[in-house]
Parts: sequence; C-alpha cells; structure tokens
Amino acid sequence: MTRRELLRSSALLATPSPAPLEIPVHRLMDRNTRCGAAQIRAFFATIWDQAVRDFAHGGIALRVVERDGEVLKHPSGKPRFRCLDRSMINVVITDRVPLDWDKGRSLPGVATLYEGYCVCVVSINEAQGDRIPFFAVNTVVHELLHILLQDVFTSRSGVFEGPEHDARVDSYATRLWLFGDGAAVRESARACLQRLPGSQYRLPAGAPCPSF
Repeated sequence: MTRRELLRSSALLATPSPAPLEIPVHRLMDRNTRCGAAQIRAFFATIWDQAVRDFAHGGIALRVVERDGEVLKHPSGKPRFRCLDRSMINVVITDRVPLDWDKGRSLPGVATLYEGYCVCVVSINEAQGDRIPFFAVNTVVHELLHILLQDVFTSRSGVFEGPEHDARVDSYATRLWLFGDGAAVRESARACLQRLPGSQYRLPAGAPCPSF
C-alpha cells in the first residue's frame, strides 16, 4: 500500500458515519392477547430484536414508545384499536390478525392506513424471523417496510395486500438483513415521515389510553 492510499484509508476511517434515520414507532401490546408470558418474551427477544438489528444494519433506528393498547371489534366485525398515535407508526402486537382482515388465512401480519393512522398488526402466533432471503423474512421488518416504502398510501382496500409488492418488500428486507443496504429505504422513509401529522403532543410512556 502506498503512502497516499494509507492516508486515504485513514481519512475514511476517521470520517464519522452519518447519524441513523430515526423512525418513531408506537408499540402497543394488546392487553387481550391470549399468549403466555414466556411466548411474549420469546417474541421480543428473537423476532422483535432481530427486526431492530436489521434496520440498524441499514442505518435506520427504531425510536420506540411502548404502551399497553387494546384490539376490540365493532358490531360490523371491523377492528377497533385503542391508544393509536397519528404522529407515529403504530405497531400492534397481538395473538392474531383481526378476523375481518385475516379471513381465515392465519396471516403473520398486516399493514394498513386505518382512519388516518399508520398501523402494523403483528401476530405473535404466526410471526417469523429471517429464514430464507427474498422469500421468508422477518415479519416485523416486512410490515414496517410496507409503510416506510409507502405502499399503504396507494392501497384502495385499506389493508395492504399485493403479491407483487410483497416480493418487492422482501427484496428490500433481504438487502437490510444480509447487506446492510438501507439507502433506498431511508430515502422513502423520509418522505413517509413527512406524511405523518406533526403533532407535538405525545402520551408519556405508561399513560392510560384514550378511547375513540
């Protein structure tokens, strides 16, 4: 290695990495979840922590506010959520996707724009971690990417569905997981965050949930 190459390498090592892009995540644990404490702990220690690492690998930090919430049901069968926040991405952790959205498919998760709220619902019973590149990726990463890549803003059905978009999302998830390539996700996520209402109001962690 020449002296010039050595100096160039030293300069690159001395250059600080850019600060990760922070994503405000409002994580709600459904108080009606029919899962044991051990199963819930295992979900957070494996699938959730893996999702945090995958995003961090691509320069994205999940800034999480955690709170108990509740998944209820309207008489029509449509789900009703308590304690959502319009200014953050809401991730609802429960035992199964609401029946009106799942339709018997045992979905691991869904992403949607619900009454103005960005919402991911993740089923502890069906969620998975990274298994097969491009085909079986972390459920939390997959559903959050549907929001960060702005798919939910183009869905006419409310709940996001679409095999072609699922394949695209799994491709981006794989790039985060295996290669730490998050450039395109960060660019789209910045635009996504601008769509969230910029409310200055935040419920403190542990505060009771308002009904709506």
